Amino acid sequence: MDRRKVILTGAAAAVGAAAAPSSLWAQPNPDYNTPQESTYERDELLRAGSDALGVTAEAVGGAIERIARDYGSNPDGYIAGEEGSGAIVAGLRYGKGLLYMRGQEPLTVYWRGPSVGWDWGGNASRVFTLCYNLRHPDMIFRRYPGVDGSAYLVGGLGVNYQKADDITLAPIRAGLGLRLGANVGYLAYSRKKHILPF
Repeated sequence: MDRRKVILTGAAAAVGAAAAPSSLWAQPNPDYNTPQESTYERDELLRAGSDALGVTAEAVGGAIERIARDYGSNPDGYIAGEEGSGAIVAGLRYGKGLLYMRGQEPLTVYWRGPSVGWDWGGNASRVFTLCYNLRHPDMIFRRYPGVDGSAYLVGGLGVNYQKADDITLAPIRAGLGLRLGANVGYLAYSRKKHILPF
């Protein structure tokens, strides 16, 4: 290898190091395996979900079992909160809750987002969101599009999936109101409350 190749190789390595993320959780790591002790077991989720949604453990258990079939039985964390939404073709959704993760203080999170579709009405809901591949609380703060065709009802509870990179959120909703239709959209999670949904 001549001197020119050595210099070019060294320069490329320096540029690559400078462009690397400054924090361990800035980019998803597909080789990451969540330790069992940092995830939540089914019984813990049943108790927390029942309290958060104000329903029986049996009711929330059906939704958790369905999500477990799709994404695994042990999420890294969960969000317990409340939200309100309304739509006349275009819709808005706003919410607030606490993110719980092992070894971390509960973190207040806000979410909001627009939607569009064949959708009318409004509702207020309690929300219990299971979080998968969320390796650090700060990773929650981003936009999560809804996955098309993933909404369903289990025991009277509404469930859908939101996904960004390898992070998946599975909100379970129980609420009051009149809402009819289907829509597509996203939710943006933030540290502070925002009025604008975008």
